[in-house]
Amino acid sequence: MRIATWNVNSITVRVDRLAAWLERSGTDVLCVQELKCDADAFPAQRLRDLGYEAAVHADGRWNGVAVLSRVGLTEVETGLRAGPEFDGRAEPRAIAATCGGVRVWSVYVPNGREVGHPHFAYKLRWFEALTGTVAKDAAGDRPFAVLGDFNVAPADEDVYDIARFEGSTHVTEEERAALAALRGTGLSDVVPRPLKYDQPFTYWDYRQLCFPKNRGMRIDLVYGNGAFARAVEDAYVDREERKGKGASDHAPVVVDLDVDEDGSVPGGA
Repeated sequence: MRIATWNVNSITVRVDRLAAWLERSGTDVLCVQELKCDADAFPAQRLRDLGYEAAVHADGRWNGVAVLSRVGLTEVETGLRAGPEFDGRAEPRAIAATCGGVRVWSVYVPNGREVGHPHFAYKLRWFEALTGTVAKDAAGDRPFAVLGDFNVAPADEDVYDIARFEGSTHVTEEERAALAALRGTGLSDVVPRPLKYDQPFTYWDYRQLCFPKNRGMRIDLVYGNGAFARAVEDAYVDREERKGKGASDHAPVVVDLDVDEDGSVPGGA
């Protein structure tokens, strides 16, 4: 089974690239973030024509998440349990589904904006809610993973120049502690460094030629439980998809699993 995560930065703008990538990559399950559309505007029929069911959590603002699957899609859950609100509303930033026996969460963690900003405090509360929501599945026996745009670089090496991020979000001790707490539920980073590139960044800003100069960050992550991690055969960042006109500012992160049709791991979980 091939599972991936991708912040597409507007699915309506990038639906042609998304469709082409799905066909080219042979992905079975895709966790998508930053849809930037209403649920009614989601290109469900276009994806059905390609063989994918979709579970969508979106409201047309700057958020929105989805899970696409061509191996079944059940047990859909939207939003975090006891999740925090921002400006009086619960944002559509998390959705879960079971696909071919593998349980996944697609998450779009709040950016945080600036250290000390109310959005930064919201980001930390959101992480707490995420950790509480996934703890049971993370400790379970079936393959389970949280995939998405975490808006945190786990280590200094996950940004192109840590000195340039001094005092900024995405690299603070508080955010990294939140990631550590999430891993503490029984999850691990299944896309280790290095991969097919010495610096497997997943995000490059559109400005200042960041992509050509490889001034990137690794903030799109796949955190899997023990059963998921044992099933991993390969993992990589599809950096090529960041190239060309109309690309998202994020690249897909892809994980290949050796699992049976019911999600069980050959040889036992």
